Amino acid sequence: MALPTKNKSVVLITGASSGFGLLMSLAFAEAGYFVIASMRHLTKKEFVLKPARDKGVEKNISCMKLDITHQEEIDSVVPEIIECYGGVDILINNAGYAAGGFVEEVPLEDWRGQFETNVFGLIALTKAILPHMRRKKHGTIINLSSVSGKMALPGLAPYASSKFAVEGFSEALRLEMLPYGVHVVLIEPGSYQTDIWSKGMNELNVRPDSPYNADTQTLMKMVSRIAQTADNPEEVAQLAVKLAQMDEPDLRYPVGRRTKNAIRLKSLLPWKWFERATLKKVGFRNKT
Repeated sequence: MALPTKNKSVVLITGASSGFGLLMSLAFAEAGYFVIASMRHLTKKEFVLKPARDKGVEKNISCMKLDITHQEEIDSVVPEIIECYGGVDILINNAGYAAGGFVEEVPLEDWRGQFETNVFGLIALTKAILPHMRRKKHGTIINLSSVSGKMALPGLAPYASSKFAVEGFSEALRLEMLPYGVHVVLIEPGSYQTDIWSKGMNELNVRPDSPYNADTQTLMKMVSRIAQTADNPEEVAQLAVKLAQMDEPDLRYPVGRRTKNAIRLKSLLPWKWFERATLKKVGFRNKT
């Protein structure tokens, strides 16, 4: 097990074997932090360690098994981290996935699974880390939200609902922890070149006689277009490092092309205008 050198800040990142988590692990290691790259399956640790070796920063990364949906793992891993590394200076709640489907047809167990990872797992790990940050009167918690936590698209209700929940949780927690010198920050990415959307949509099982068949096909085409034109996710990783280095970061950081404008338009436009524009962009037609 790698150990940080003296005075090196410790970063705990969840969901570190792919996507934003992988890129953030490498970015923080390159910036001189000591990274605990946690993942559900340690069989995937080479996805992190190989590029870390290529960049010459493997000594700054330790991979650890952690499934945030299992409370017993959190109860075991967090004390081990505190004992071995002296605490966590920066917690990045990145682990999550996107469940797609129309509300009427998404099984309730899929809704529960979405919230178990994206919301309750995030909360459980945060609760385990908070006492240590509070006692030290120092720390930063970065929660990976999404533009979907500010504006929901049809066919992505489970994911959007979970991210709306993360937004509310983070806002309340920030106000609770600011008096203790602990900052809670939200990163709200738009569309980036990760597999989160394609995974969620590829797992859609639509009945042949589903009334949402045509809309599902339209939605999948939109997701495909997004994947082809999405931004480089390295931008999000670099933003996370920048925020960790700030003494007093703000609460929300939307990132990505047109993300800020889209959020601003939602707040400014009359709702009926906004919903008409959204349905037109998605390609859904009136059924009446």
